[in-house]
Amino acid sequence: MLLQIVQVVLNIVWWIIVIQAVLSWLIAFNVINTHSDFVRSVWTALQRMTEPLYRPIRRILPDFGALDISPLVVLLILYILQTIVIPRIAFMIAGAAL
Repeated sequence: MLLQIVQVVLNIVWWIIVIQAVLSWLIAFNVINTHSDFVRSVWTALQRMTEPLYRPIRRILPDFGALDISPLVVLLILYILQTIVIPRIAFMIAGAAL
């Protein structure tokens, strides 16, 4: 049950990162702008949610200038957690219950 909740939370975090990445591209290419109160508030909320995830990775990664690959690294970590780590934990728990 707890592992299912963790899976759902990781899935939500994955979508938040994807939405933030798409929104950043839309802002960068001037498709939408941050002069809109709604866009600015959504952008600010997404940044506040994702920045704690990106900060430790940005400290480790070299500076690529304008290219920020920390969202990609976080998505990769989330994928590894969801496909490898959590299933193995579930398998170990199921094996211990036998």
